[in-house]
Amino acid sequence: MGKILFFMCYFLYVILRSKKSFHMLQQNFYNNSNRYVKWIFNNYKKSILTVDWLFLIIVIIGLFGIDIGYLMAVFYFIMFIYYYDYLKFEQVKIGLKLTKRIGRMCITLFILYVLLVIFYKDSNYVYFLFGVLASLNSFVIYLVNVINKPVEKMVYLHFFNMAKSKLKNMNRMSVIGVTGSYGKTSSKNILADIMKVKYDVMPTPQNYNTPYGLMLTINNKMDKFLEYFIAEMGACEVGQIKELCDFVHPKYGIITRIGVAHLDSFKTEENIIKTKFELIESLPHDGIGVLNADDPKQVGYSIKNDCRIVWVGIDNDCDYRAFDIKYTYKGMSFKVNIDGTDYEFSSSLIGRANIYNILAGIALSHELGMNISDIQRGVRSIKPIEHRLQMKKMGNINIIDDAYNSNPVGSSMAVEALSLMPGEKVIVTPGMIELKDKEYDYNYQFGVEISKVCDKVILVGHKQTRAIQDALKDNNYDESNLYVIDDVKEAFNIVGRDCDAGAYVLLENDLPDIFNE
Repeated sequence: MGKILFFMCYFLYVILRSKKSFHMLQQNFYNNSNRYVKWIFNNYKKSILTVDWLFLIIVIIGLFGIDIGYLMAVFYFIMFIYYYDYLKFEQVKIGLKLTKRIGRMCITLFILYVLLVIFYKDSNYVYFLFGVLASLNSFVIYLVNVINKPVEKMVYLHFFNMAKSKLKNMNRMSVIGVTGSYGKTSSKNILADIMKVKYDVMPTPQNYNTPYGLMLTINNKMDKFLEYFIAEMGACEVGQIKELCDFVHPKYGIITRIGVAHLDSFKTEENIIKTKFELIESLPHDGIGVLNADDPKQVGYSIKNDCRIVWVGIDNDCDYRAFDIKYTYKGMSFKVNIDGTDYEFSSSLIGRANIYNILAGIALSHELGMNISDIQRGVRSIKPIEHRLQMKKMGNINIIDDAYNSNPVGSSMAVEALSLMPGEKVIVTPGMIELKDKEYDYNYQFGVEISKVCDKVILVGHKQTRAIQDALKDNNYDESNLYVIDDVKEAFNIVGRDCDAGAYVLLENDLPDIFNE
């Protein structure tokens, strides 16, 4: 009876632990580039050195001939209650998505445990074995991921071939690729809003920018009447943009801006630049690439392709240059000289970053045959992009939601946008990540910019924001206006309690749950 109670309580607890491990595995792209393994060792206090190991005390008691089944049952029931309570109050931004892949992994995990129960239920080592497996649950889930790799490869190939076949039959459709270190989703959505005035256009949804994301979009959403498919393309390693291009074969391409995002996996800035230009160098000879003339990394790159290149910018002479720019807290307007005539464009979006994105949309739309009046109408109709300098209201507080930004240039532009707002200016940020050995320096510079603009600063994570704290201190920022917290939920309590009515609050970067302190 003791073992039966033990297994009941044990598996209640293991289900909770496995859910958390699956969540971290999913957020680490199923251990792509060993991200999940790195997370395990970087967070060893959460994943390895846990209170689970207290079960060893009970196992030692069992060495004296005492039946410990009931003690182990009580232990894991207490652990279940403890962990359930912990998960209930844990800060979670993006929860575990119960995909079919997760479902297949759950089946594999179930089979593993069933086999172990069958072979070891009558063994004296059952409590030790299962206790170790619970304590090392993160590694058990890693093993399940490894076991399932052949199955996932077959599933991938099935849907990949289905998508390739569908694309082959879309004779009237052209593909536009959009990549860059940041601004991909914004640029993609802005281009789609402009082109929809004249064409049947479909962008990839949300931030679907991986082979799986493109396959899902093609197989589930694409119809035969489509004229343009705008494919967002993301990467964290050299060759991944080329892989996407070989899949969908874009004829047109846009590079937004090139920064230092994912430097941990790219290793060098040169690798980042080379990877982004895989899009332009994959275009056909009669294709068109749209590049940013204000980005030194793009201007200085020697393109290995003879397709047509169109340049956009603000500060430097180029094919489509924005000038006479006017910002307000309600939006912005600017002019562009096209074919010798100045045309004015206006949008409810805010920020310099969005001007670049709109310029890319104007340039490619015009090159594809749209007339200026239609493009102007398209620009006016651009919808705010979720979590990317998106204006919101929270009671009498104005929120500038830039939660998806996590790079030096984008964050700097967001602070610049905040500086244009009237009234009290507040920032909520955990800083920037995945910048390798430059992370401290970039966050320090970010802190310097914050000190010049923000009336109040709310930093999320004591350790994560150390560089920003140092910058604020070195620039004599008033400590009474600085808040350092570990849970972003507390930030909204501070905003509601301490900020003026009508204040503008910039939410800059929302780190994935794998970076929770």
